[in-house]
Amino acid sequence: MLFHRIVAELPLITLTLWLQSAGIAALIAWVRRALKGDSQTMSALRSATLVVRLAMAVVALHGLEILLWAIFYRWRCLPSWDSAIYFSASSYSTLGCNDVSLPSSWRTLGPLESVIGVLMCGISVSLLFAIVTRLINREERSSPKQGANVTHRSLVPRSFSCRQTTN
Repeated sequence: MLFHRIVAELPLITLTLWLQSAGIAALIAWVRRALKGDSQTMSALRSATLVVRLAMAVVALHGLEILLWAIFYRWRCLPSWDSAIYFSASSYSTLGCNDVSLPSSWRTLGPLESVIGVLMCGISVSLLFAIVTRLINREERSSPKQGANVTHRSLVPRSFSCRQTTN
């Protein structure tokens, strides 16, 4: 019984990781192409549109991963597509569900999918963060210098200075 679960779990985990990695790689290539042709600055609307499109693509990628797990649930565990997709989406998002449960021999798949879902969401958030950071840095590099009128303020208060004072 343990062997058949491991034989099913490892390919599901591996396929999910490959799907996420391939999707993220494709999105990175797409963003690089989108940013390459521009001059140093993009309008705020264009930057927002890029982030929205990227976020929508990430949501679609997670939908494919949920569907991958739902296909297995429908094939081996659950009687209908509705319950398989519902259970998979609930597990992937860590929401959980009370009204659908897997057969006792497959119950470890739900928590396993939750762990994988959290990991995949973390990877996606890191991609979004990196892209937004890159957009902000592009804007800062291309903004005109304002000369001596610009003052830079430290984020660390003077009372937290590293210098030692003597009495």
